[in-house]
Amino acid sequence: MDRAGALASLLPTPEHAKVERAIGELRAGRPVLLRDHGEAAIALGMEALDARAASALEQLADGRARLVLPPARLRRLGAERATAGVIALPSVDIARVESLALKLDARIDAPVSPAGGLDMLALELASLSLVLPAMIVVPVPADAAPEGVVCAEGALVRDYRRAMARQIHIVSRAPVPLEGAPQTEFVVFRGGEGLRDQVAIIVGQPDFSQPVAVRLHSACLTGDLFGSLKCDCGDQLRGTVRWMAENGGGILLYLDQEGRGNGIANKIRAYKLQHQGYDTYDADEILGFDLDQRRFDFAAEMLKQLGVTRVMIMTNNPVKIAALQAAGLEVAEDRRVHGRPTVENVLYLASKRDRAGHFIDLDDLVAHKPIRD
Repeated sequence: MDRAGALASLLPTPEHAKVERAIGELRAGRPVLLRDHGEAAIALGMEALDARAASALEQLADGRARLVLPPARLRRLGAERATAGVIALPSVDIARVESLALKLDARIDAPVSPAGGLDMLALELASLSLVLPAMIVVPVPADAAPEGVVCAEGALVRDYRRAMARQIHIVSRAPVPLEGAPQTEFVVFRGGEGLRDQVAIIVGQPDFSQPVAVRLHSACLTGDLFGSLKCDCGDQLRGTVRWMAENGGGILLYLDQEGRGNGIANKIRAYKLQHQGYDTYDADEILGFDLDQRRFDFAAEMLKQLGVTRVMIMTNNPVKIAALQAAGLEVAEDRRVHGRPTVENVLYLASKRDRAGHFIDLDDLVAHKPIRD
């Protein structure tokens, strides 16, 4: 093997590297080039639109720029749609884009056209990058190759999540004794969602010949670490680990899917809206998100790599049960996991029950766990 070949063998597969670079560029507020089926476009997240970017896009677009919005945001603007749509931007007006993407009282001010393939790719990259799902797309010649702009191919972007789920793998593990669960091991996986790591916490010595107690716990910085009263996540996390330690062991998967997959920045944006009186799902819809953006195929793969085939899942969320079953795991039993109701989280718990079908008996919770003033 020559030196060039040796260097090439050290690099990641080109398809994954290109998508990962595009994710990094969008998170950094820079544009990416999208190509698909003989078409090409420059895409930039609305968050990165400043005067300099607007001027550059205006010159590049020649009146053909468009704003791509998901169906949730379009509903908020008064346009009921089942799929994403685009609004023409004859000029790249920052105030208009911000209004259409974020303002509470904004309404549709122009026709909404169906989103095309490049538009859907732009939204998928926004989701992977954890930026707001509002993308400015400018068509360019199919053979365009702007200097310094990362290019992402359509087929690779569409396959990226599935490919990452297949490639998730263990990178480190060690015993980490916890309060109330001294026999605990942390196993770190790389992959699954974008460029993030995922953690399996093995509590005690679960019997893998029997259904293993399992919880899929999405990271919640505010609740898990700081004890936020707006949710029950911290109680669920610590209560599950304690229950596993006292009942033969189990596995808690701590998944980097903050804010139901929207990311911490968008979660805090949603919290601001909740402070103004919107429930958790309405707040997300205002920002352009549907009920839940999370995926759990890679979580099932983590369990399989740990040797789990049958589970007793600890959850209130029917989506998690269905996801593990769809991934080929046997769900022998499901068990509820509740936290303390508080004045601050009762509306949140009721919303999860009424709007997302979570198995939460709020009346029973309040009767047995008095609300803290």
